[in-house]
Formats: sequence, C-alpha cells, structure tokens
Amino acid sequence: MPPAEERPSLRARARAHRRRWIGRLVLAAVLALVGYLVLTFVQVLSASRDDDRVRSDAIVVLGAAQYDGTPSPVLRQRLDHALDLYRDGVAGRIVLTGGKQAGDRFTEAYAGYRYLTGRGVPGDDLLVVTDGSSTWDSLRAAERVLRREGLDRVTLVSDSYHSSRLLGVADEVGLDAGVSPSGAAPTVPELLRETGLVALGQVIGYGRMLRLSG
Repeated sequence: MPPAEERPSLRARARAHRRRWIGRLVLAAVLALVGYLVLTFVQVLSASRDDDRVRSDAIVVLGAAQYDGTPSPVLRQRLDHALDLYRDGVAGRIVLTGGKQAGDRFTEAYAGYRYLTGRGVPGDDLLVVTDGSSTWDSLRAAERVLRREGLDRVTLVSDSYHSSRLLGVADEVGLDAGVSPSGAAPTVPELLRETGLVALGQVIGYGRMLRLSG
C-alpha cells in the first residue's frame, strides 16, 4: 500500500485519466454525428437531382397550399409537372393528396382535381385522397387507395428538396416508388432543413418522428 501522502496523487491521476477518456468519447461522438450529417446532406442533395421517369402505375402528387380551390404557385408547379408526366405516358392515373386547414372550404387534393380536369384530364384517371396533413399521413392514405385499386409502382411528385424524405416515407408505408421532382433547384436552407429531418427520420422512423412532433 502506498504511503498516505501518495494516495491523493494517485486518485488525482485516476480522475485525470477518466476525464481524458470521457473527452475522447465525447469527441468521437461529435465527429460521428458531424460525419453522419454530412453524409445525409450529400444524400439529400443527390436525391434532389434525380428524376425517375420510368413507367409506373400511378403518379402521386403531394399536396401544398390552396386558396379557396385555387392551387398556390407551389401546388400548381407540382400539378403541371404531374400533367407533363401523364401526357408523356409515365402513368395513366394521377393520385391527388392533401387535406385542408381549419376554415378552408376545399382540400388540397380537390383543388388539384379541379385544376387537372380543367386542363383536360378525365376525372376517371384521377384519384382524390383527402386524408392526411403531413407527408407520412398522405402517403399512408394513398398507399391504401393504391392497394385497393391494384396499382403498385408509383412516381411521386413534390419539390426537389423533398425527394430523399419522400423515398424514406414511401418505403416505410409500403410504397414501391420513384420521385420526379417539380420546381426549381433547392436552396441551401431547404437542403439543411431536410438534412435534419432525414437524419432523424432514418434513425427513429418517419412515423415516430411525426408522432413525437405532434
């Protein structure tokens, strides 16, 4: 046993050793987190540049704001892109999603229906899915309708920054999907926000993330 006067020194060295190891573990965790976020950012950016126009059974349009039955500019861009895909023969059916906000007379899906029928798309080629106020809820509701209609492979239409999360949610709810994005290239703030959402969703699941945020 060391002399009594040496014991505090030994304890001090042991504490210093523990602090160094804790510091190394914290640094390793921080570096791992930063690395994961960087990889996720690259994933989100790469997905935003992909345009999957292969033949599918249906085109699914994600909802966006509407004003008393008139699509907002963002929703109109998505609908115009879906119309181009439809006319190009990518799919013969279009699924319109999106509910409504408190006080609204029309759902986002119905605003899309009016817009596309007004541009010559037969109503029989359109499916209106009004359940859901989030991406996860809308795609889950769409999956049930598609399964009932016997439609399997789908092409999702939304803004380009949304592509990576869309694919993750689609996989989670059981959709065989590709994405053909609408609109302009994503901005850096949009990519950063999506990076955070995708990074968390991939770890805990998008459905659970939605429940926690609600």
